[in-house]
Amino acid sequence: MNGIWFLILAVMLASFIVQRVLTSRFEKYSGEPSPHGLTGADVARMMLQQNGITDVTVQSVDGKLTDHYNPQTKTVNLSEGVYGSASIAAVAVAAHETGHALQHAQGYAPLKLRSALVPVVTFANNTVQWVLLAGVLLINIFPTLLWIGIALFAMTTFFSFVTLPVEINASQRAVRWLESAGVVDAGTRPMAVDALKWAAYTYVIAAIGSLATLFYYISIGNSRR
Repeated sequence: MNGIWFLILAVMLASFIVQRVLTSRFEKYSGEPSPHGLTGADVARMMLQQNGITDVTVQSVDGKLTDHYNPQTKTVNLSEGVYGSASIAAVAVAAHETGHALQHAQGYAPLKLRSALVPVVTFANNTVQWVLLAGVLLINIFPTLLWIGIALFAMTTFFSFVTLPVEINASQRAVRWLESAGVVDAGTRPMAVDALKWAAYTYVIAAIGSLATLFYYISIGNSRR
């Protein structure tokens, strides 16, 4: 149990550090202009067009770091700070989200698996905290309830690990396209890579943290057997 607590605390510390560095990097690269003055929206549309994708729309959404690709509506949704910004951070984020659109169009297997898991994981996320709480409180009366909660939490943990190759592959596609299309040059490519690298670290930390928490709940269940 002590080892699990140490791991959870280490993950919390790592998550704090990564978030701070990520915020710092994006603030820095948001002040670096893209070589040709292209905005995030320009880059997303260019990347879609050059890959022959004509049924995906690029649109602006409210919020900060709310950028995402929606496979149901086939929309690349860029936050206001990315959509109209002609910075290295903006073009990197826009290319990354468009990378998900390319994955969708090409039937990338991990993305298909993640999309298939969404309904199950949404249900698990909405109920797991209450089931786990009730399971811990009623463990001596109804021990099976805790294991039901653990099974639900395991689904969210699995989803976190399925997400990793999806996000990493989207960043790889983004960097390759930005370079081949001449959107970044020798001086700005490392900036785009660095921004996307730190964004990817957040998913890695989240997956490890979820796994550590899963082990914690399993240890509680095993200790009551």
